[in-house]
Amino acid sequence: MEKENQREEKRYDAIHLLNYICLDSENRQLGQGMARTLNLSETGVKIETHQSIETRDIVFLAIGIGEDIFDIKGKVVYCNRGSEGLFESGVEFYELDFESFGKLKRFIKALEEKNA
Repeated sequence: MEKENQREEKRYDAIHLLNYICLDSENRQLGQGMARTLNLSETGVKIETHQSIETRDIVFLAIGIGEDIFDIKGKVVYCNRGSEGLFESGVEFYELDFESFGKLKRFIKALEEKNA
């Protein structure tokens, strides 16, 4: 069962395609695939995939938003089967580099202004 909203940052609905690579704790690649974002905040993202992602996995995400690509590392905090048989996973960002964080902040600001 998905945890109640535990992100401190406000979430924004945002549908974007991304590529992900899953690694184990020893940085061995476990799998990769395409996904889409469902919502996004400064601290994490909820993604939808065709494959289940284990909560112990580390993921590298390459999210394309407009002309920007965000390369983000995160850890999977939950994975549940959604209503349409796809999997919904919560990813908490960490080791976010300064450039990617700046792009993410600008994109979230644009979402805030659009929804105001």
